[in-house]
Amino acid sequence: YKNVLPEGYDGWTGDVGLLAMLLLNEMARLNIDGSGSKGIDLPSRKEGAQSLMSAWVASLPSPDEMSIMHPLMWEEDDQEKLQSSSTKNIYRLLDDIDDDSSWLDEKVWGLDRSTFPETVKIQLGADDEATVEERPCFSADGFRYAVSLVRSRSFFVESSLRLLPYLDYANHDDFNANELRSGGIGMLWGSAKGALLKSGKPLKAGDEIRISYGPKGPADYLLDHGFVPPMCRTSASGGAITAELSFNVDDADRFRDDKMDVLEYETYDLAPMEPVQTFDVTGGPGSTGEPDPAMIQFLRLSKLGGKDAFLLESIFRKEVWGFVSEPVSEDNERSAVTAVIEACQNALSEMMEEEEGGAIIADEKDRLCSMVRASEREALDRTLVYVKQEETALDLKEYYQQRRLKSLGLDSDWSPEDDTSFGGPRVPGGADYDW
Repeated sequence: YKNVLPEGYDGWTGDVGLLAMLLLNEMARLNIDGSGSKGIDLPSRKEGAQSLMSAWVASLPSPDEMSIMHPLMWEEDDQEKLQSSSTKNIYRLLDDIDDDSSWLDEKVWGLDRSTFPETVKIQLGADDEATVEERPCFSADGFRYAVSLVRSRSFFVESSLRLLPYLDYANHDDFNANELRSGGIGMLWGSAKGALLKSGKPLKAGDEIRISYGPKGPADYLLDHGFVPPMCRTSASGGAITAELSFNVDDADRFRDDKMDVLEYETYDLAPMEPVQTFDVTGGPGSTGEPDPAMIQFLRLSKLGGKDAFLLESIFRKEVWGFVSEPVSEDNERSAVTAVIEACQNALSEMMEEEEGGAIIADEKDRLCSMVRASEREALDRTLVYVKQEETALDLKEYYQQRRLKSLGLDSDWSPEDDTSFGGPRVPGGADYDW
């Protein structure tokens, strides 16, 4: 897409969207509808390599199959049910996809339909058994279809998201599998970069090689891969059960500019923090429900005000983020804890109610939504129990003022014996000053 997309193009869908456009181009290169619309004939490949790539593209699930397998392709009613079962903002993800496809259609695809066809016809199979299937391509429907494929089949290798043909067919295993990692190809110097799939158990001829898709919560697994593995279910042992809570610096906060300055320049070295932050809360076996310390730290800063606002003075600007990593004052801590309690309660109230009496759910999509809902409810409930206990023990915490006095050695009661200088008592007029 060099010289096609503007330099520095950064869509809402990020790397997933870029990989989706590459995948759409591979589909267009297989187009046999006779219109001559075949995408961009890049990258150049040897005949054998291109045949291998073409066979992989043709083997990918069709849009009809993905409409059953992946939430991004579900009907609107089913997506609404999923949104009411999770704290994840599914609609935001769908909006990001629609916004990117609208921009691309207006600025790129719609200007050159001879290169970017809206639909393509792909031959499936060979010889007498060959069939032709029409698929959406450079369009809103095609982009959503490609994004669902990329999300369900891509991996992070060497800190980058990559779509690796044929390795993407490896199925997930909770326990006897490893995540994909980088590895060299070839035995001599200058070995090419590659990806290494290593089995988590001894294999016999004919055994299926499985892979771990990594530690994720149930909603993430469903939105990425279209299923919820056993380790993410409340009935299974191990695995993290997570929900999401979002907080922000209030637009009406009189100290908003100071807090924004802290978040932008004085938090972490790698990147500034946005005024809206989303955090995971966890449940499941072994979880105490304790919130992420980074979430409480952000809330202490966002709730800083009143008598504590002096910490936002410029003299403390480079230190205030460190200060709020520990309790600041009882009022500030109460505000932070209350924010978590209210967020948990609101999230629980917005979720669908569970089926009465453990009824059997026949519909697969309903069953998946129920799994996500039950898991996230457990995470929210455990967090709620923990922070309510914290709320009752605020008077037992050590706050900034106490820590500061202690660091100056001023935290003990005064006595006349302490008020001495060089072994002798201090008396009025006793200092040897030459006025």
